[in-house]
Amino acid sequence: MRIDLHTHSTASDGTDTPAELVVNAAAAGLDVVALTDHDTVGGHGEAAAALPEGLTLVTGAELSCRVDGIGLHMLAYLFDPSEPELARERELVRDDRVPRAQAMVRKLQELDVPITWEQVARIAGNGSVGRPHVATALVELGVVDSVSDAFTPAWLGNGGRAYADKHELDPLDAIRLVKAAGGVTVFAHPLAVKRGEVVSESVIARLAAAGLDGIEVDHMDHDEPTRARLRGLASELGLLPTGSSDYHGSRKTVRLGEYTTDPEIYGEITRRATGAFPVPGAGGPVPA
Repeated sequence: MRIDLHTHSTASDGTDTPAELVVNAAAAGLDVVALTDHDTVGGHGEAAAALPEGLTLVTGAELSCRVDGIGLHMLAYLFDPSEPELARERELVRDDRVPRAQAMVRKLQELDVPITWEQVARIAGNGSVGRPHVATALVELGVVDSVSDAFTPAWLGNGGRAYADKHELDPLDAIRLVKAAGGVTVFAHPLAVKRGEVVSESVIARLAAAGLDGIEVDHMDHDEPTRARLRGLASELGLLPTGSSDYHGSRKTVRLGEYTTDPEIYGEITRRATGAFPVPGAGGPVPA
């Protein structure tokens, strides 16, 4: 089985609609794909309705968190989307995304970048606006060559010149809330240093002690030595090591299924989840 547990659609900052994403996932030879839009479950219904035969959908979200002044992302899988406390926190984060993006636009304008809010809003469309939309505007303006180039201290990276804070969860609270909703948590791209400051291994150990289930090891923003380091840390802390593309459609160069999760690890994730179940397409594989 080929399993990709981290993708985004137009419900947040990807360029594929949820329906297009699952069709493209099947075309890429995936057996399982997780839709993990930022702080929203808005694309799940469309994705499930469009599931091709042979593809299984894992519902999830990528939650915005912050600890010790450092931003991090928590992948949450197979939780009950109607659980009220977690739903309330997702709504608070989403509501803060527009003023946060507007603040970044103002900072960029102060840096003499000819960006406008109208441009960013056009790029975001109906999605949950975020930094990738602002980064895409910078690409359109020729300020940077790629979206990834915008996620640096010079521009939108954590603590960067045009960075702005938003409401974010404490990751310990995120773990608690997701578990209370029957879900499973995986720390996304934990050592992606090109994005800005990252948390220490002692923080990851604290999260593991609080019930974190796994860490994303195989990711485009981790080089081989970093992946080896994370694999060792996962073994030491008893965490599940996952691999994912973090696919955003044409907004990034990574392809669906470029990095994948071991089927045994996927099976353990599904066994731990009680809030929701993977959705098999017509005739698709039923998870272990």
